[in-house]
Amino acid sequence: MRPDFTADNRSPSSEAGSSASAWEAHLKLGFIRRGEKTMLATRQHRGPLTVQRPFYPEGGVCHVYLLHPPGGVVAGDRLAIDVSADTGSQALITTPAAGKFYRSGGAQASQSVNLKVAANATLEWLPQETIVYEGARVVSNMGIELDAEAGFIGWEVQAFGRPAAGEGFDNGEATLNWRISRAGQLFYLERLRLDAKAFAARWGLNGESACGTLFACPATATHLAAVQTLIGDQPGRGVTRIDNMLICRAIDARADRLRDFFQQVWQLIRTDITHRPACAPRIWAT
Repeated sequence: MRPDFTADNRSPSSEAGSSASAWEAHLKLGFIRRGEKTMLATRQHRGPLTVQRPFYPEGGVCHVYLLHPPGGVVAGDRLAIDVSADTGSQALITTPAAGKFYRSGGAQASQSVNLKVAANATLEWLPQETIVYEGARVVSNMGIELDAEAGFIGWEVQAFGRPAAGEGFDNGEATLNWRISRAGQLFYLERLRLDAKAFAARWGLNGESACGTLFACPATATHLAAVQTLIGDQPGRGVTRIDNMLICRAIDARADRLRDFFQQVWQLIRTDITHRPACAPRIWAT
């Protein structure tokens, strides 16, 4: 059964944006390898951000479900997540449901994720989509530090507005930052600012309500060709490779189709990066 994420009485209609109602939450996770199994050796949290008991559906790989019990982020909330994967460890992190950023009366909400992956370790950051409500003001920072021999697969999917409810993204702003370093050197830096103009423009999302990015390494020319074949002539999909980093982007009118596409990419490349066949978290099927 999917956990209840609706305990918080703050809602998108409340415009809860005062500092008095804002929450700060911090989660720190550390994975280490013991024998043939990866253990969650460090688990520290402050505020409403935690994880479930680890799962081991494929033997030694540690699967962790990230939990935010309030079920949504309002103006002024600040979430911070720090994850480290020690040498030889293998961990997969996902979420049991979509995240939500509710509309703001003016203040920003922020989420910062910092991932560190040591040599011969693999980390998979595979959250379900984040819904950014119309009128939300969001800053999302993704920082990834990879050792030279580290393996990584990670994605972020954003859904703007609620098309099924007739809501677009006529106002609001989301700033999405990626910073990736490899072997101590800056490798990739990106800042994407999406507002109502960028949402509607042909040079932006062209009115599509969902967008996402996937990074994976080490990736080969064979991986690139496989994903290109998967894409075929589908619109709103693209992939490239910089050195041995695969970068895949997509936009779509529906976040579920975009998420399914990224899962297909993950299934194509996962075995070569983690040296294990794809094993989808059970929560994805609920």
